[in-house]
Amino acid sequence: MKALHLGRTAAVLAVGSLALTACGSDNATGEAAVAEDSAAGLSGTLTGIGSSAQNAAMTAWKDGFQDANPEATVRYSPDGSGAGREAFLAGGADFAGSDAYLDEEEYEASKQVCGPEGAFHVPAYISPIAVAFNLPGVEFPDGGPSLNLDGETIAKIFTGEIESWNDPVIAEQNPGVELPGTAITVVHRNDESGTTENFTEYLSAVAPEVWTEEASGNWPSQWAAENSKGTAGVVRATADTEGAITYADASAVGDLGTVAVQVGDQYVPYSAEAAATAVEASTPVEGRAEYDMAMELDRTTAESGAYPIVLVSYEIFCPQYDSQEVADLAKAFGEYVVSEEGQQAAAEAAGSAPMSDELRTQAQEALDRITVAG
Repeated sequence: MKALHLGRTAAVLAVGSLALTACGSDNATGEAAVAEDSAAGLSGTLTGIGSSAQNAAMTAWKDGFQDANPEATVRYSPDGSGAGREAFLAGGADFAGSDAYLDEEEYEASKQVCGPEGAFHVPAYISPIAVAFNLPGVEFPDGGPSLNLDGETIAKIFTGEIESWNDPVIAEQNPGVELPGTAITVVHRNDESGTTENFTEYLSAVAPEVWTEEASGNWPSQWAAENSKGTAGVVRATADTEGAITYADASAVGDLGTVAVQVGDQYVPYSAEAAATAVEASTPVEGRAEYDMAMELDRTTAESGAYPIVLVSYEIFCPQYDSQEVADLAKAFGEYVVSEEGQQAAAEAAGSAPMSDELRTQAQEALDRITVAG
């Protein structure tokens, strides 16, 4: 077992997310690190490709980093996690943003780009994936709009087995809500997506007899429905279609209704705190470098207050780069992203859960590995 003690660090992360407004500017790893980097005269361009779920946070990170380092530029294209990993492994990007960690084959391939230890992951963005729907005119308890659904029901909706909103299985879990007979339109991603992989991993874990496909970043063709590219695309399509339902990073769903997911004997709405509680049950991915921070999530947790449809989005770096300029930029940008200042900026822009001090320390130790290939 590696030294990444995720159960304990995620518990601290949950406290950190509850104390979001308490994150001040008098931190040692945020402004001080950026000031040191600026004084070092950082310059050049760092290129990243990947997760569209990260896009709001990434924009905040780019702005904050570039304000402190005016001679440095960070370019990030939110083309999806799969595209980001592919570009990174082909040498077409300096880092990748990904809502899923490199699989075993990808990790082995990364050794050709990054050296014998392969690439490593920093879990910079932790956020719930919302199951979001469009049902105008429906009155919900407590103001809503929110529906209670267990995992099996969600799976039946996304496989097309449940076709209308007033289906008895949905109605039974939502007493007092007058649900219409509107047809359900499933909207899914049409690009390879870490959000899709996380969502289908949840479905295959909680409802294996319904969701019979393995978890994947590509939506299964047998359950193909209305689709769109990227987080913004599926949210837009759902907002434009009465009766539609989708899955997306919670920061992007806007005014759409959302699902409270059954965990144990309660229904848990999404929140940064609930996502952090789910991360508490995580374990390190085996077979990686000892400082790598890729994690396995327990989608079937019964932990009180946990929201299991959670996205842990990574920045994937090489421990070795061919040029000093890129190595310096990658290390400095990574340090800003995981700093208190960077995590606060992401929380304000995207509603993510900020990293705990302990998790940040481990991330800093991993980033310290970045050097120039010799």
